Amino acid sequence: MSSPARAQWWTAAPADYEDCAERIEKSTASKDAKAVALSDCESKFAGRRKRGGGYTYHDFMQNRSFDIAGPNPTTAEQKAIDEQYKTYLDNQRRSVIVAAFAEKQREAQTQAALETDFRQTAETPSDVKPVVLPRPRPKVRAKEPDCAIEPLTCGWSKLSSGLKDIKDALFGTPAPAKTKRT
Repeated sequence: MSSPARAQWWTAAPADYEDCAERIEKSTASKDAKAVALSDCESKFAGRRKRGGGYTYHDFMQNRSFDIAGPNPTTAEQKAIDEQYKTYLDNQRRSVIVAAFAEKQREAQTQAALETDFRQTAETPSDVKPVVLPRPRPKVRAKEPDCAIEPLTCGWSKLSSGLKDIKDALFGTPAPAKTKRT
């Protein structure tokens, strides 16, 4: 058995994306079938119709549009778009290199400024004199008696310090006297 003949042989194929999308919208197909058909239109036609006539091709890699003669770019137009893309990539690469170089210089300047500030703060200016704090005086002890010259005073001081040590050991050190407030 032969398959039924399609009766669409007299209709022309869509001329561009807009014509294809219009035909899909007029069809009675389901939403899913329309979405698949619209995707098919997008793959067939790269260019979009402009209002004043002609077509435009949007290159998403450059985020830029190009004017083209028909619904799809010709070989020469595609070559020109590719050349523009190479130039775009070179400019991007240069700008990245320049930005990295500028960042490196900025870091070097910041580091040099920090080192200069550190050196300046480490050096004391000539008009500032260092502050000299007085040293605490050692406690003056009573002069020990010379036992060779005065044996009696030497024995008496030894005896009194020994008694004081025994008293402190037995009774503890006396608490400091409290002063009365008036």
